[in-house]
Amino acid sequence: MAVVAAALLVAASGGTAKTVSGVLFDDFSYGARKQLAPHGWIVRTKPGWPGIAGATWSADDVTLVADPTSAGNRLLRLTSSTDSTPNGTTQTQVCQQRKFREGTYATRVRFRDRPTSGPGGDRVVETFYTISPLAKPLDPKYSELDFEYLPNGGWGLNAATLWVTSWETFSPQPNWKADNTSANRVGSEDGWHVLELQVANGSMTYFVDGVPLAAHGGRFYPEVPMSINYNLWFIRGGLQPSHEPRAYQEDVDWVFHAAGVRLAPRQVAARVAQLRRAEVAFRDTVPAPRPALPSPCDF
Repeated sequence: MAVVAAALLVAASGGTAKTVSGVLFDDFSYGARKQLAPHGWIVRTKPGWPGIAGATWSADDVTLVADPTSAGNRLLRLTSSTDSTPNGTTQTQVCQQRKFREGTYATRVRFRDRPTSGPGGDRVVETFYTISPLAKPLDPKYSELDFEYLPNGGWGLNAATLWVTSWETFSPQPNWKADNTSANRVGSEDGWHVLELQVANGSMTYFVDGVPLAAHGGRFYPEVPMSINYNLWFIRGGLQPSHEPRAYQEDVDWVFHAAGVRLAPRQVAARVAQLRRAEVAFRDTVPAPRPALPSPCDF
């Protein structure tokens, strides 16, 4: 534990990894969903994992809404719903371009413990993560770094739990095999949080509201460019037996990435505040590979 604590304190100090090679900032101050695409976002509609087999990935349930707590502010909202049948289940996912690897990632999100309508208790996953497509089972160049909140438990725990997980690779079902490392924090995370991930110098450090939660590295360090993602999905076998429809939501206020530099939480807060004071709704100076790499939402 002393070694882990020391690693977290070093990471929290905010030393740089390399020179800044670009910044992504999105305030999600859009009037309509169609404005996401020109800024590099893909709203998923294609079927597939994770979640309920046969569920629909719904573009209509990704919306831009007014922030009820801050006049003039707008939010990206993901709404996923179920009646415990595949045909009655919709899940949501939004993917940025695939061009991010080292640097600092941060976002302000609202997790919810309860559905916004209908009875609760479903094992739902509320997320912010980076990922590359899996080219084949146990692909050695696969990369994924996750924040995942399970308000109704799952994955061996019955309590509300926030997981952070770094992946080397995996094999999908039916031949499931996972090569990852994770840490968790048990307890309700209902409400707004700033999630930050530093990826630099062979290590990844996860923060929640400025507090370091875990440090990973070694073979779990990402090897290839990744996409920034949000999704809201249901764990297979984790739905309540009720057929009464219910809906769950996750809100996103903003997202920030500084490529090639490790920023402490206080530095991220200062940069985001500066961008918002200057009324910068969107900025993207992170170079993209040519040709463009396929996003997870393309599969």
